[in-house]
Amino acid sequence: MGRTASTHERLAERLANILTKLNAGHSLGVLELAQEFHVSTRTIERDFDRLNSYLPLIQDEATKKYSVDAVYLGRFKLQDIQNFAHISGIGQLYPSLEMSFLSALLDERSSQIFSAKGYHFENARQFSEHFQVFSDVIHQHKKISFVYNNVTRIVEPYRLIHFQGNWYLVAVQRSELRAFRLSKIEHVQPMQESFCHNPQVLAQLEEEEGIWFGGEKQDVLFSVHPDVAHHFKERKLLPEQYIEQEEASGALTIRCKIRHEKQLLPLVRYWIPHIKIVQPAYLQKKLEQDLQHYLLPASI
Repeated sequence: MGRTASTHERLAERLANILTKLNAGHSLGVLELAQEFHVSTRTIERDFDRLNSYLPLIQDEATKKYSVDAVYLGRFKLQDIQNFAHISGIGQLYPSLEMSFLSALLDERSSQIFSAKGYHFENARQFSEHFQVFSDVIHQHKKISFVYNNVTRIVEPYRLIHFQGNWYLVAVQRSELRAFRLSKIEHVQPMQESFCHNPQVLAQLEEEEGIWFGGEKQDVLFSVHPDVAHHFKERKLLPEQYIEQEEASGALTIRCKIRHEKQLLPLVRYWIPHIKIVQPAYLQKKLEQDLQHYLLPASI
């Protein structure tokens, strides 16, 4: 499931990018786009086949580049295309990313049909310079220096990740894989020093569902009240969640895996009093202590 969602996200991002370029009047070549997106020329040709089913593309006989008939220029509002790119990052909300759905989504009437509530996204324009610099050093396997939380860091950058509305640079610092929020990164300086990709880091990036990378994974066991059990059966609300047992009453025993308590406790607080941590006991105790501290009268 995770691989499929990842593939759909890359497809959606690529199509939105190509649509933006076409909408602005650019002529696009298959080879250049394949190099830009690090995919095969056949993949780009399939992208143009998808796009051509929605709007008429013109291919120059001499250059073989694609463009849009002048009549269609500006037909898509930039905000529409940006909204689609955002929505593609949460593709599980929608049934398909096929061109028939993309066509409806970018249509001016789509706002009357489709809507995504409760998702906040950072304005990525503020990171445009960062994106270019980070993309270059990631591609070239170059180290980079920046200031983060008032401390200068020298890291080995691996990936830019959009997670729950925010952008992060995932990089190795002192042999530890970490996520740095872009909005807190300052004074970026690319370095000439190269590094080799660690296969274990690459594997972890593919397997991990979020941005929590430090420490070993641990199992956490939950009991879930019947009143909310259907929510946990319909979708995975906890990291690497799976249902271990369902009782006749409808109550669930659920197991998940985490690397850090902050990855989990905010989710558990949301579902109180319908969910309880069974194991490890120290996490439930930590949760209860936090709640007791919160309920203490504020000192004046």
